[in-house]
Amino acid sequence: MSNSKKQPSKPVEDVEVDVSDDDSDLDDGQELSLVITALQSAVDKKHTSTAPAAAPAPVSTAAPATDEDEETELFFEQPSSPIPSHAAPPTSADASEPDDAEKHAKDTQDAADGEQNIDPPSPGTPPPRSRQSEDIDAEFSANLISIESIKLKNMRANTLTPRQQERADEPVLRAVRHLFNNRFMRAKKLFERYSQFEPLHALGLGSMAFMKAIMSADEKEIKNAIKVLTTTYGLANAQVDVATSNSVVSYVTNYYNHIKYSRGASNGSGLATGKKPLSRRKMEKEGVDFYPNGVLRAHVAKAECCLQMAILYLLQENVMGYIKCGLNIRRAYVSYSLVWQEYKRMGQEYNDFIDRDTVSGIQFGIGAVHLILSSLPEKILRVVSAFGWTADRNLGIALLKICVEDGRIRSPMASLMLLAYYTVLTSFCPQILGDEYTQPAIEALLEAQRTYPNSAFFLYFAGRTSRLARNLTLSTQSFTYGIEISKNEWAEIEVMHLYSYEIGFNHMMQLEWAEAGKLFDMLYKEKYWSPAIFRYLQGACLDMMGQRTEAILAFAEVPDLVGAKVSSTAMMENYVVRKVKTLQVSGYQDMDMSACALEYLCLYNAFDFMTENQLHQCLTLIERAQSHIVDAEQVEFGIRTRELLPQTPVPEYYNQRAAILLIKSCIQNAMGAYRDSIIHLNWIMDNKEKIKDDKWIIPFTYWEAGVVSCGLGNKKRALTFWETALKYGKYDFEYRLAMRINLAMVKIKEELAKLEKAKRNMSDDEDEDDDDDDDDDDDMQDALDEPEMDDDDLRLTDDRENLPASSEGNADAPQSQPAEQPAKQEAESAAEKIAVNDAQEKKTDAQEKAN
Repeated sequence: MSNSKKQPSKPVEDVEVDVSDDDSDLDDGQELSLVITALQSAVDKKHTSTAPAAAPAPVSTAAPATDEDEETELFFEQPSSPIPSHAAPPTSADASEPDDAEKHAKDTQDAADGEQNIDPPSPGTPPPRSRQSEDIDAEFSANLISIESIKLKNMRANTLTPRQQERADEPVLRAVRHLFNNRFMRAKKLFERYSQFEPLHALGLGSMAFMKAIMSADEKEIKNAIKVLTTTYGLANAQVDVATSNSVVSYVTNYYNHIKYSRGASNGSGLATGKKPLSRRKMEKEGVDFYPNGVLRAHVAKAECCLQMAILYLLQENVMGYIKCGLNIRRAYVSYSLVWQEYKRMGQEYNDFIDRDTVSGIQFGIGAVHLILSSLPEKILRVVSAFGWTADRNLGIALLKICVEDGRIRSPMASLMLLAYYTVLTSFCPQILGDEYTQPAIEALLEAQRTYPNSAFFLYFAGRTSRLARNLTLSTQSFTYGIEISKNEWAEIEVMHLYSYEIGFNHMMQLEWAEAGKLFDMLYKEKYWSPAIFRYLQGACLDMMGQRTEAILAFAEVPDLVGAKVSSTAMMENYVVRKVKTLQVSGYQDMDMSACALEYLCLYNAFDFMTENQLHQCLTLIERAQSHIVDAEQVEFGIRTRELLPQTPVPEYYNQRAAILLIKSCIQNAMGAYRDSIIHLNWIMDNKEKIKDDKWIIPFTYWEAGVVSCGLGNKKRALTFWETALKYGKYDFEYRLAMRINLAMVKIKEELAKLEKAKRNMSDDEDEDDDDDDDDDDDMQDALDEPEMDDDDLRLTDDRENLPASSEGNADAPQSQPAEQPAKQEAESAAEKIAVNDAQEKKTDAQEKAN
């Protein structure tokens, strides 16, 4: 349909969507650019001893040329548009044009706004920003996101062509750009305009509620997000029903597709293979019909609602949440698979039958599902019970990258999904994945920065990426920027709370206990997330500062602050309450034998983000607590040497010593001193039956044992330790540790598979007389064919205890070094024998010739 104001065939109603009142999509700020530049420099310095990485693309903060600020007119031909005529904004003929004075006043105000966007010359405390919101009406100013009741019976079919649909979706694209440039209320205004009639507009509101629920971790926000997404799902489903309810055949086809796609595909990837792509000639010859674009678009909206609800349930980290997550992922993939098969049937001519945003929606959805499921361990997948096929992580990453490059409505969400995998999931096991995914995270940030230079969302992931690179100062800067540029906007409080927690966590890793305690006290008073957890963290920081009385008073409040929760918050609250009650049993006399703050860092694998100096300070603190345990045992055993049947019980500090030794091992592993942690981990495994209270210590010990084995090059045995850890259940942080182990095992198995493939290639081309090749082949075979062990044999051994004195303290010395001297002596002895035999043979030959 051409964009003319007259159509001779049908009556046309002129509809103008007012999007010209918004400012440019890009701000002048350079916060994200400065953070990325500093982060890349830090990573380059970290890898100076290795081959230099490819130079990143130059950072550009200039706004690209765009005509989106011009007034846009959209013309809907009835009954093509699902939007009723009474809901459309007034046409240009009815709207009053602003006079020259008003235009001049607006231009003057825009110039003033530009002057207020001051860029800091270098990473530091950003200047306060003043946001103008004159284009936001009072009716759109509420922070609560909701969709009013929808009359599904009045739903109209969407029969717009793909090009017409792309034109009609321009306001949604503008709203997305507003959302990721921190103009949240303007985005909310545009989404709300047609949220009762258009699934994509309603999905925009649902996505905003989804992100707010993720940031706040509040039960009310999560329930509201699920409510909005459920309403959006119903809206999209109604649009599908309206378009396909004209025959019984359509109903039967939809039911068949649901059964077919919910069971996955025979190719093992979960993608529907269906028929081969059709050519243009075959389409015209056979008169092939595809689902209308409006139906495919509604299916993608349905699937995305289910995907976001699945993520919300997944983050609850409990069995019921995993079951609901699986149900929603299954529903999502049914719709995604249907649209994917239609998209593949269209072949090279897909552009004529489907709009760009629906295509990018398929890429985003299928990529996200594969990436999420590939990250889940078997323990969770059994509960989720989503599919009968294996998720493909590489396929997921590839599809998400294609979606990002397309630059359409789903592109920023695809960037967030990639960054969440690169940073948040990598932080579960930075020992294994940190070096591999830090650079891809920087590249994803660079790509996002070109379009969204100030986005608070991307600044969050810049902070997480900086933490992976062990640059905690830069990480804190990123979170501080995000707080400042989100002021006076929607979700200001949620952004401040989440980023303040991350800053407080950074302060803990930097051993700045006073600053961390102040932030946790603020979050406790504002009742963010869990007051019990933040009171506990404040008490832990006070204890590290030596303020024992204040710490005890803070701990005493924790049990009374616990609320009835069903999410992952309840798991953490149960842990802190049990820790406090354990301290209360001894009247807080055993506080010197524990290190609550360092134990919290241990649970979140934070030692790998700290500098060498900070790790040495932590090691000193742990050794001090360990000495207190030894002193207490000596005192109590001394009493038993002087008195018969003394009143004091037999000293049993197994729980305290196990926790301290586990923390000590984590610190030593983070420092690369793997051999030093072997004796501590062996003590825990030897006394695992005596550890009664903190059951989580035992599986976490097996995790660290795997880290030690991996660090010493014994990757096959590392897998054995991690598999043993997965056998334990019903302990704190069970599913979190399972996800950590799964990520590490997938990585190690990939490396072993590459070794095996290289071995096969070498065996095909090797020369049987080449001794060097034989030696390399034997070494590789040793790495692959290590003996399996029973649970009773799972003990760490120092395979290099016979090292010469010169390498005694070198944790990076190769394992094969103890065997070098015997092997060398045998080789020299064999060479001497061969030389003697050769000399004798030559002498014999000479004598025969002489005769």
